[in-house]
Amino acid sequence: MKELMKNVVYAGVGAAFLTKEKIEELNRELVEKGKMTQEEGRKFVEELIKKSENAKDQLELWISQRVEDKIKQLNLATRDELADLRRQVEELQVALNARADEEK
Repeated sequence: MKELMKNVVYAGVGAAFLTKEKIEELNRELVEKGKMTQEEGRKFVEELIKKSENAKDQLELWISQRVEDKIKQLNLATRDELADLRRQVEELQVALNARADEEK
């Protein structure tokens, strides 16, 4: 499930780079057509990239929350829970081995 989330996030990052390229392309066109100055274009690109990054961050957070919600709904054990269970089993095995040794 975590791998799926990673893949979705990586896809979002790829889309953000595509968006940056498209923004810069649009900027070049607007500057070439005289619709805005170089400085206005620079500010335009910076602002849109910042908004795009914020949207990407919000999307990643939203996806992460949805995945966690689905994991809880499916009642799946987390890594931490599994690690805790393994630790408990190991402790019980040690205790049983110690008891068996005492009985000999």
